[in-house]
Amino acid sequence: MGYLKFAAAALVMMAAQIADTSPALADAVKTTKSHGLSLAGPLKYGPDFTHLNYANPDAPKGGDVKLSAMGGFDNLNPYISRGQSANGLGLTFETLMTQPSDDPSSEYGLVAETVEVADDLSFAIFNMRPEARFHDGTPITADDVIFSLTTVKEEGTPLFRYYYADVERAEKLDDHRVKFHFSGPPNRELPQIVGQLLPMLSKKHFETRKFGETTLTPILGSGPYRVKELEPNRYITYERVPDYWGAELPINVGRNNFDTIRYDFYRDSAVLLEAFKAGEYDYRAENSAKSWATGYDSPALKAGLIIKEAIPNDRVAVMQGYVYNLRRGKFQDPALREALTYAFDFEWLNKNIFYDLYERPDSFFENSVMAATGKPTEAELAILEPYRDQLPPRVFGEAYKAPVSDGTGRDRAPLQTAKKILADAGWKIKGGKLIDPKTGEPLTIEFLMYDPNSLRITGPLIKNLKRLGIDATSRVVDTAQYTERLRNYDFDVTTAGFAQSLSPGNEQREFWGSAAGKRPGSRNVMGLDDPVIDALIENLIAAPDYESLIPAVKALDRVLSWNFFLIPQFYSATDRIAYWDKFGRSDINPSQAPDITSWWIDPEKEKQLQEARKNLRQQK
Repeated sequence: MGYLKFAAAALVMMAAQIADTSPALADAVKTTKSHGLSLAGPLKYGPDFTHLNYANPDAPKGGDVKLSAMGGFDNLNPYISRGQSANGLGLTFETLMTQPSDDPSSEYGLVAETVEVADDLSFAIFNMRPEARFHDGTPITADDVIFSLTTVKEEGTPLFRYYYADVERAEKLDDHRVKFHFSGPPNRELPQIVGQLLPMLSKKHFETRKFGETTLTPILGSGPYRVKELEPNRYITYERVPDYWGAELPINVGRNNFDTIRYDFYRDSAVLLEAFKAGEYDYRAENSAKSWATGYDSPALKAGLIIKEAIPNDRVAVMQGYVYNLRRGKFQDPALREALTYAFDFEWLNKNIFYDLYERPDSFFENSVMAATGKPTEAELAILEPYRDQLPPRVFGEAYKAPVSDGTGRDRAPLQTAKKILADAGWKIKGGKLIDPKTGEPLTIEFLMYDPNSLRITGPLIKNLKRLGIDATSRVVDTAQYTERLRNYDFDVTTAGFAQSLSPGNEQREFWGSAAGKRPGSRNVMGLDDPVIDALIENLIAAPDYESLIPAVKALDRVLSWNFFLIPQFYSATDRIAYWDKFGRSDINPSQAPDITSWWIDPEKEKQLQEARKNLRQQK
């Protein structure tokens, strides 16, 4: 969330919070003190909570877990733009506060025990736990926090500079108390951004090291795990820190139970699945409908050794789609962008390739109360009216709905609609080729991807585009080249996803803001550069409360949707996971996503699994 319109507005916190008017605060500004922060209603957990609902406080420690990742790595610093950082590094670092998987829009104290937020949002004070330690036993102090802020702003990824642009400075009040001063209009998300995103870096550790360079030497962290061993591009193993300082914190009780966590890296998604069925790793989140429906068939699955689960979630759906690179002139015409959406036959794909496991998003905030529906409300119109002459007229009518076919693969209506849209906008067919009315050249489009499995989804779209006279092709590159080309915006069209929370705010600048689109490596992959959208983002960030936020988000949603900046693909409100039956876990599933950090190895199950797998091998 973001800037407030009224300087007196305060963060939404638990009723147990208290006002601190101590004269020790030089600013003499009232503050609200709490064990957590929330942007969308009261905190789920009170100040005296003992553990998360989905964590078992009696979970045993021990055992080894193997996970997997696609691609490779050559860097152990996840906070810089250079190189490919290894999966799982977040296990080794900590932040001042952290978010559980069952309380979206909230965060609770981790390195910081409590936080004091000025009622005018001009500053926030984090009261740190004196017992917080780095892995070498040195305490985490205010000096380390200040060093962390300065370092990531100056040498970290552009995301940090962007997010912390309005963090004026950090001030040391004492060794375990640090005050962040905020500039610009009041911004109720800034305390949470500082609390949740700022990694704790050791000032002493970097006295003899350069932060901005890639490294394969582990960086000193303070998290529940540390790097044990690795081989670049092949594997990395993390070991549980036996004397981890934060093990008994309520936010951690019953979590971080495995002795080691290893990530093996694969180059091919088909090999990745076969490796799982062969027992090469233990847990898998499945994002392929075909693989979920047909790919797990194996003796181990039939014997009950592999468990498949589809777990519903309550999170905002990711808007995933084919994103146009608007920096290229051929995609500046909104009529072309709209016409191309009719070439993506979701209904046929869902029936024939996705096994009816997906839905198609109509909104950038699908599966939430923030998705635009029907006609704009009075509150939405009040936001949109000042820009009426700069917006597509349809923004002021019914909410956007993606095109629908009859699912047979023979429905001609969508492509006929596309042809009419193009013809009305001056696009003509010459020699079977669609001609750009501005350049007089045939239109060509290349789809950039890194996973060969994507071809089965993109192939039917390319076939339909060719029916429109477009010379459409696909190019599959390795993950390193794909990352580099995206970082430098060297593509026509690619697939991108935009994950939202229940409290959208400052990150919207990174997704759609004009300034972000001009920075290499930003999340504004499409290069959106629109002053009206910039204004709508600032209005959203300025929402004084959650009730005002919802129409602000819906207004932005309407404008994004009716400008056809991408071709919506599909989403699922279900997490599909598969795992070898060696785990114990709570009966409660967190609402946002499965959290394997709260699982544990069941010794008896593991013993039975080993014996059963041995029997299966003998049967072969």
